Amino acid sequence: MPLLTQNKRIERVNATAELFSKYPHLKESAEQFVCRSPEPVDPEQLLYVQQREFASTTPADNSVSVLGSDDATTCHLVVLRHTGSGATCLAHCDGSSTWTEVPLIVNAVTSKSNPDKDGRLELHLVGGFDDDNKTSQSLSLNILAAFQKQKEDVHLETCCITDMNDVTRDGVHRPVVYGIGVNVKTGHMFPASFACRGPAEELRSARSFSGGQMVDVYDSSRELVRIGPCRWTPNEDMSFWLSQDDETILQFLSTSPSAEPPHFIQHIKSTIRFLLDHPRADELFPGGQAQLYRRSEGAWARV
Repeated sequence: MPLLTQNKRIERVNATAELFSKYPHLKESAEQFVCRSPEPVDPEQLLYVQQREFASTTPADNSVSVLGSDDATTCHLVVLRHTGSGATCLAHCDGSSTWTEVPLIVNAVTSKSNPDKDGRLELHLVGGFDDDNKTSQSLSLNILAAFQKQKEDVHLETCCITDMNDVTRDGVHRPVVYGIGVNVKTGHMFPASFACRGPAEELRSARSFSGGQMVDVYDSSRELVRIGPCRWTPNEDMSFWLSQDDETILQFLSTSPSAEPPHFIQHIKSTIRFLLDHPRADELFPGGQAQLYRRSEGAWARV
């Protein structure tokens, strides 16, 4: 079924500029979105989604009120919501496997929605910028094309991507919006900032840094964050990066060296230290069992 906007089919486009030219209301809503200041999210309400992760839940969830993610430069943040059931999914996509990831996002929402209940699937896309390598442009087009291939009707409501999420400062292009949150009770989506990116922030970063594919990190039926088990290959050579200057790390370990947030270097180094401290992931998952976290007194606590 087609990807729709204002109940009209979106035709395939060769550039995001063409999309915004054909559908000016999407451009107007993107202009309004980037003008909004990021809202800080209360960690006690939040389930944070890292790169190559997705999470979904419903308004009945007693542990999660907001799904959120940030640190998106060329990455795109994808929110899909069913207006009838309120089932909502947020994914942080980096282009590693877009065509297999989009069906996971759709299924995460439809599996939590009663097919007999009125409502429709609404899509919100935020991320990317006008980067030199056109990585954002390619990811934008692939995500749109992948949603075009789904059997369900999907209505594109927000499209703040690539050239519409771009600002130039001191001659350098960078994103305007790096992070978003979505209130799973109301469907309200907004630019967001986060003081907390847990639970198990370093473990989750290590999984994606070492090549892990997109995974679902939340069991909404039991209200548990579920991490792993995962695998990576021991690599002592990674210690090389800990002695390098910031510019070298940016040039070789980022898709967008000039646009990374201030904490990027520290994040990369802490992830590498974690991998060096845990050369074999097996020890983190005794008996091959996942790490589970439950909301306890406002924080995620290991079960």
